[in-house]
Amino acid sequence: MAQGILLEMLSEAVKVILIMVAPILGFSLLMGLTVSIFQATTQIQEQTLAFVPKIITVLLVLMLLGGWIINVAVQFTLKLWSEGLTPF
Repeated sequence: MAQGILLEMLSEAVKVILIMVAPILGFSLLMGLTVSIFQATTQIQEQTLAFVPKIITVLLVLMLLGGWIINVAVQFTLKLWSEGLTPF
């Protein structure tokens, strides 16, 4: 496999990964910010208060956008296969 093709494939793989995780990280960041503001205003410094809502948010986002995330991964895989780019 030519070096240019490999670099192009890796570049596109990184882009696809970033597209797939962006919604999860974005909603998790918003939930973390919300909990931090709540903790600052109420002066509650409980560690689980920051951890549990983020996990619930990530699970909800995965439930809502899981199909789309899998579709993006499948489309990328099919594109690689159609171009004859397999790791083996």
